[in-house]
Amino acid sequence: MKLKVRLSVSAALLGASFTSSAQYASSVIRYDLGTGGAAGYTDSATVLGQPSRNNPFGPVDPFNSQYAKTDLLSIGAGGFLVVKMDHAVGNDPGHPFGLDFLVFGNAGFNIVNGDYSGGGITDGSLYGANTGSTRVSVSADGVQFFTLNTSIAPIVDAYFPTDGAGDFTKPVDPSLTPASFNNLGLAGIGLAYGGSAGGTGYDLAWAVDGNGASVVVPSVEYIRIDVLSGKAEIDGISAVSAVTPVPEPSSMALGALGLGAVALLRRRKA
Repeated sequence: MKLKVRLSVSAALLGASFTSSAQYASSVIRYDLGTGGAAGYTDSATVLGQPSRNNPFGPVDPFNSQYAKTDLLSIGAGGFLVVKMDHAVGNDPGHPFGLDFLVFGNAGFNIVNGDYSGGGITDGSLYGANTGSTRVSVSADGVQFFTLNTSIAPIVDAYFPTDGAGDFTKPVDPSLTPASFNNLGLAGIGLAYGGSAGGTGYDLAWAVDGNGASVVVPSVEYIRIDVLSGKAEIDGISAVSAVTPVPEPSSMALGALGLGAVALLRRRKA
């Protein structure tokens, strides 16, 4: 028992030094399935917290998207979802590519060479993507919402397919197109993602008022997703982190001390 307690303390110390400040949806305010949503995919709590790294078949990757009812929420035409984030999402031009938050769906890249055993190649096309249209709105107080310009904001549950091995707070370069992934396998897709876990990126600078005029939104805590046509499945929503924190020398020393304690305890146990 003592060994477990000491290991937990060491892990906590290391986590405090090296974990980035990831932020996810913490509560569902409203949800409506709409028309044409997937039956059984109606547990709105599935969008809370970190998106999925695994599905019933194995690790989630761009060829093997999430499909479990326990991890996806479906929204059909006319349906919507409103969530509150666990911390305010800032409008920060310093975020990678200027994007401030990401929405993860269940779209995946099609395998076009017939190899589903690990050597798959894609042409950049998608399966499971929403072929309709969506609208994303944001709010600081949950009352007044501003739409992100629909001529700029991409469709929810399309590019980029989730890679559960990546960073859920780091966006993919939005300049990449379907052609950018043509003839790529998982390794090539991972390189193109640059360590990102994929997802669809949104910038608070795209906010407009009811007249279509740009408005300045410094930060938001509420995000609304409306499916105007087609249907979308959502696995999670995350805020973008500017950078991964670099541990200070004192933190590194503390982490090394923790690892040393673990090694000592293991030797004693042996």
